[in-house]
Amino acid sequence: MATHSEDSYNQDIVEKLPWISLGDIHGIGSQTFCELLKAFGSPSNVFSANFKQLKEVVNDNIATEILKGIDHQALAEAKHWLSQPNNHLITLADPEYPKSLLEISDPPPFLYAKGNLALLNQPGIAIVGSRNASVQGEKNAEAFAHDLCAYGLCIVSGLALGIDGAAHRGALKANGSTIAVVGTGLDIVYPAKHRELAHQIAERGLIISEFALGVPSKPQNFPKRNRIISGLSLGCLVVEANLQSGSQITARLAAEQGREIFAIPGSIHSPMSKGCHQLIKQGAKLVDCLQDIVEELCLDRKLASITELNCEDKTLDTPHQSTPNDTILNIMGYEPITLENLVALSRLTVSDVSSMLMILELEGKIASLTGGQFQKIM
Repeated sequence: MATHSEDSYNQDIVEKLPWISLGDIHGIGSQTFCELLKAFGSPSNVFSANFKQLKEVVNDNIATEILKGIDHQALAEAKHWLSQPNNHLITLADPEYPKSLLEISDPPPFLYAKGNLALLNQPGIAIVGSRNASVQGEKNAEAFAHDLCAYGLCIVSGLALGIDGAAHRGALKANGSTIAVVGTGLDIVYPAKHRELAHQIAERGLIISEFALGVPSKPQNFPKRNRIISGLSLGCLVVEANLQSGSQITARLAAEQGREIFAIPGSIHSPMSKGCHQLIKQGAKLVDCLQDIVEELCLDRKLASITELNCEDKTLDTPHQSTPNDTILNIMGYEPITLENLVALSRLTVSDVSSMLMILELEGKIASLTGGQFQKIM
């Protein structure tokens, strides 16, 4: 026999089904959906309206589709999904709906969610960047995410390969909060390589989507997804990005929404730095340490896990005896360099330099790149 709380929960699901049904109608995007809500008060009232009333808000085709009524059979899958533990549908009418999204021009009428709903109204910062990120780029994203969590910020990103994944991992390692905003239905994990990461986020953070269950990855989904990433955040940190990228779109949307834009500079020779450099030229704040973000966002909560907030190289705090490997690191600088050039500059043999490079890579101090090049990792 069902308990009172179970009956209440099931009733809540039933009441939200009209939201899903209205959102599934072709031609009804977030703005049209909100116009219908303003005119009729609720999705249920929309489905109860007559053709003349609907025509005052939408065109003939959409009005005709609405008059067909709620397809309850088509909603069976969504109803089953919502009945599973930790699965939710958050609508504009719910108190859990993120207040920050109400500030943007086209808030999603509802969100499918899996995980901790309380994170929707926790102050957040978006960390985005290239899917084809460098090793250093991923380390930067993970480190910034980790440290920003100590200020109580929730790390918001898109679960993509590269920078997004690194940002989520950094938050999880800090036992902090993270939200993944995805461009598919929540019954699909994309990319598949992040299946385990998605499970961890669902258990310890939150995954959300405005797309219906079963919706696959489509290029047009991701710009829509990006407005939610920026909308949930106080600011947007771009770690690495080329000139034509989704990260640039997210940064533009963030600027339009009145959010702060941050960008990490890189090598002038790297395509993955050009997008960040362009953003900086356009007014984004150049970031090379955590304090840059802390000051710009006026974060007054002090880090509990880090005793110093500065941009100095931590290796200076613990002097150590110089080794031949250190010599190779100093020669490398921070630009990619070939084995041949290292041999010429160090005046060591190919065998010696190769051995040193192998040790440095195992220690996580350098990364091997395509084309036989190597790069120091800060």
